[in-house]
Amino acid sequence: MAMACFKTYDIRGRLGEEINDDIAYRIGRAFGLVTAAKSVVIGGDARATSPSLTAALANGLQDSGVNVFDLGLAGTEEIYFATSNLNMDGGIVVTASHNPIDYNGMKLVGKNSKPISRSSGLNDIEKLVETQPWLSDPLPASRGEYQRQSNLNEYIEHLMGYITLSNIKPLKIVVNAGNGAAGHVIDAIEAHFQTSNLPVTFIKIHHHPDPQFPHGIPNPLLVENRESTRNAVIKHKADLGIAWDGDFDRCFLFDENGEFIEGYYIVGLLAQAFLEKENGAKIIHDPRLTWNTIELVKESGGQAIQCQTGHAFIKERMRQEDAVYGGEMSAHHYFRNFFYCDSGMIPWLLIIELLSKQKRSLSQVVAGRQQRYPTSGEINLRIANPTLVIDAVENHFIATSKTVDYTDGLSMEFDDKNTRWRFNLRCSNTEALVRLNVEAQANKALMHDKTLLILSLLRSSPKL
Repeated sequence: MAMACFKTYDIRGRLGEEINDDIAYRIGRAFGLVTAAKSVVIGGDARATSPSLTAALANGLQDSGVNVFDLGLAGTEEIYFATSNLNMDGGIVVTASHNPIDYNGMKLVGKNSKPISRSSGLNDIEKLVETQPWLSDPLPASRGEYQRQSNLNEYIEHLMGYITLSNIKPLKIVVNAGNGAAGHVIDAIEAHFQTSNLPVTFIKIHHHPDPQFPHGIPNPLLVENRESTRNAVIKHKADLGIAWDGDFDRCFLFDENGEFIEGYYIVGLLAQAFLEKENGAKIIHDPRLTWNTIELVKESGGQAIQCQTGHAFIKERMRQEDAVYGGEMSAHHYFRNFFYCDSGMIPWLLIIELLSKQKRSLSQVVAGRQQRYPTSGEINLRIANPTLVIDAVENHFIATSKTVDYTDGLSMEFDDKNTRWRFNLRCSNTEALVRLNVEAQANKALMHDKTLLILSLLRSSPKL
C-alpha cells in the first residue's frame, strides 16, 4: 500500500498510508540519490497538506546533500520554468492537481525540466523509497542548504513573450482559480497588463487559495464545477471565461455565452497560431480526437504528428521532432519555448491575442469546427476486465472498420456510404478508468448514435 502512490507519470495517492510526511521525506532522499542533484527547486499547491509534505520533502533532499530552493505556493508550470530558468538539477511540485480533497502527490522533473516517469527514473526512486538504504548508511558529509526563492517576475516576463501586447483589444475576462494555486499568477499578469496600459478587465471568482475547496475540487472537467464560471460570464457580459485546475497546468475556456469549449478545438486554434509564425512547423497531437487538428495543421502548412497520450510521451516526441507545439484534448498544451513543458497560462494568452486580431468572439471562432467535427467529449467508465472489454469492442467493429490504430489504446475509423466517424478507447494511465472519445464528420446525429452503441457494449460488462 505504501508504494501505491507511484503512478505512470507521477506520484499521487490518498492521504494517510499512501502518501504522508514520511513517504515525502523518503522521496526526497531517493530523488537526491537517483539523480545526484546538487540543487532542486520545490513548491506546493493550495491543499492543506502541501506545506507539511513540502517541508518533509525538503528535509529528505537536504539529508541527501541537495540544496533546496522553495518557491512556496506554486503551480506545476512554475516549477518547470524555475528548474530551467534557475539552472537547477531538478524540480518537484507537491500537488494532487484535480484529484479529490483527500489526495496529494508530486510531479518530478530533472535537469532542463525533463519529466521523470517510469521510463526515466521513477522506478528507481520508488525502489529506494521502499528499501530505504540510507537507514544503514551515514548522512552525507555536507547537508544541503534551504532557502526561499521567488522566480515570479522572470516567469511572468516569459509568459508575455508569447504575445504581442499591442495586438490586444479591449476584453472583459472571467477568471476562476477554483480556490487553487493560480490566483497569484493571475494577479501578476493583471499588474503587468495595467503597467502596459492594456484594456483588459479581470473579473475574479473563487480567486484566493482555500484548502477546503469550498466551491468544489478545482477540476473544470466536472460539469458541476462549470456553473460558476458560466454564470459569471453571463452576468458580467464577459468576452470569455477561463478556469484552471488545482495546479493550473491546464486551463479551460468558456465563450461569451458561457458555453464550455472542449479542449480538442483549442488544440487546433493554437496549432494555427503557431503555424502563422512558423510555416511548416511540426505539431504533436494525441490519438483520442484527431481529425480537426490534422485538417487545420495541413491547411496551415504544418506537419501533424500523432503521439501516445501522456505528458512524458508528448514531451519526448516534441524534443525528437523539434515540434513548436503539442496539444492534448484534455487541455494539456506543450510549448517548445517553455522547455517543451505544459502550461495553463500560455494558451489563454494566445487565444485572447487571436480573438483580438481576428475581431471575432470565441464562439464564432470555434463554431465552424464544432459543426465540422462534432465530438462526444471524453466519457469515463469504471469497468471490470477492461482489456477484455476493449477487445470485444474491436471484434464487434473489425469487419466494417477502415483503419485500426494502437498508438494509444484502440482507435478505429469508419467510412461507409459517406458517413465518416471514428473512436478511441483506452485505459487511463492515472486512474482505474476506461476512457471513450467519439467524433464524426459533419454529422452530430451519427456521432451520438455511435457513442450510444459503444457505451452499450461497454456497459454490458460487470462493474468493479
